[in-house]
Amino acid sequence: MPIKPGSAMRVGLAQVNPAVGDLVGNVALILRGYAAAVAAGCDIVAFPELCITGYPPEDLVLKPGFLADNMRALNTVVEATGNCMAVVGFVDSVAVQVEGGEERILFNAAAVVQNGKILGIYRKQLLPNYSVFDEERYFTPGPSIQDIFTCNGIPFAVSICEDLWVGDPTQQQAQQGAKLCISINGSPFHRNKPTQRDELVSSRARSNGVVVAYVNQIGGQDELVFDGGSLVADAHGVIQARATSFSEDLLVCDVTAQGDVVCVSAQGEADTASSELERVHAALVLGTRDYVKKNGFTDVVIGLSGGIDSALVAAIAVEALGAEHVHGVSMPSRYSSDGSKDDAFSLAQNLKIPYQSVPIEPAFAAYLSMLEESFAGKAEDLTEENLQSRVRGMILMALSNKHGWMVLTTGNKSELAVGYFTLYGDSVGGFAIIKDVLKTTVYELCEWINERAGKPLIPRAIIDKAPSAELRPDQRDDQSLPPYDVLDAILEMYVEFDLTASDIIARGYDEVLVRRIARLVDMNEYKRRQCPPGVRVSTKAFGKDRRLPITNRYAG
Repeated sequence: MPIKPGSAMRVGLAQVNPAVGDLVGNVALILRGYAAAVAAGCDIVAFPELCITGYPPEDLVLKPGFLADNMRALNTVVEATGNCMAVVGFVDSVAVQVEGGEERILFNAAAVVQNGKILGIYRKQLLPNYSVFDEERYFTPGPSIQDIFTCNGIPFAVSICEDLWVGDPTQQQAQQGAKLCISINGSPFHRNKPTQRDELVSSRARSNGVVVAYVNQIGGQDELVFDGGSLVADAHGVIQARATSFSEDLLVCDVTAQGDVVCVSAQGEADTASSELERVHAALVLGTRDYVKKNGFTDVVIGLSGGIDSALVAAIAVEALGAEHVHGVSMPSRYSSDGSKDDAFSLAQNLKIPYQSVPIEPAFAAYLSMLEESFAGKAEDLTEENLQSRVRGMILMALSNKHGWMVLTTGNKSELAVGYFTLYGDSVGGFAIIKDVLKTTVYELCEWINERAGKPLIPRAIIDKAPSAELRPDQRDDQSLPPYDVLDAILEMYVEFDLTASDIIARGYDEVLVRRIARLVDMNEYKRRQCPPGVRVSTKAFGKDRRLPITNRYAG
């Protein structure tokens, strides 16, 4: 059908925060976004990937009842639509005949709906099966040629996330006559992701002479955090409209048949972060807020050691939840310095959080007495150090049980990598905010927080002191580990880039040190498997992102 000169359509990208499995809540979220788009005069509004179910739904889609409820939820949305079209992500379940009966195959799909009807369904073609993704476990790829739709006389097409990231559906869609390509996404954040997204959308639009409208969800889901960053590029590849990052938004723009784009409005401010460090901080705050609140908690408790890791965790928690919902607990031992106790108190005062001190000496002494006969003839060693950490873990869990507070653990990625933490001690808790943050970045984030605040919100003494677990006299981290700048460089290559020890040595690093660090990383896999989840901000985080066998004798 020929396109009328001067044709235009108003496009809305509803960047929302669904919750996995909350079908009723997600429908309400979609209907609010739809109403806002109608009020803004939109001809079409697109929602993120699998917005009905939340992304990723994982093994929920193996439950027949969940699939049926997902379809009922989609129908509720469909019935509420009027003239404004909507693109809604859902799980499409299709019955097929097989030998011996019938089975259902599943598609990661998007319904194009209007006036109470489904006009068509797009089924995702490329299924990611790497890193944190395992869609091949659940879904079947969609066909390579799918429908072109029309809105206000302008042909448009739909794709879903990986289709655009790895393939280029816009090429074929443009050849079929599409002037606008809408991509719905559930694309999680990691460092440098916004830059990659900009380049991707711009390239696809420019190469094929079509407008590309990219909508992404926001919010935290277990380890993943989604940063939004929805955007629209014109047919020349120039980004003309952009939504805010790390918060909900409705991005509205006018698209012409000639491939021009005019931004009408965004409810929030576009991404104004001046550095990747700011984005990491925003991801940690959003991931923490959503994990705590979506799991039914209001308050958290943190062991404040007077060290930099617990200080950063407390500062992020305050921003995520509010100071009154963050409870700091100092648990000094016989080895705790006055400076550390004072620093923990000063931090609590600066952050204006509730604070208490629960000395562990009575419990520690009682355990030593109980075990005196069993330990007879044995010199003090790591056992006594770990015992102190486990006493602290028990105290935090007791406070959690009594008050209903979630325990936030304070270990960073450098420590988790080499096993520099106590299993069932400082690793206990519900969420590990900085689990994917290397120690050098911990320092950078603390400096940035103080710079933004215009004052030492995190006391200078905490940042400047030598790191120490304070589990024995005059203990310092550098007695057990190399300097963190050296350690983190090796860990980044070994963990995030998957280089072998031999590869790293060939780059000029000391062989003895590299092999020692690699061995520590490998032998502590069993400990990390028992740690709580935490926000993923790197390209490879411990957990579902990095899957190495616990029983493993490879040493490359």
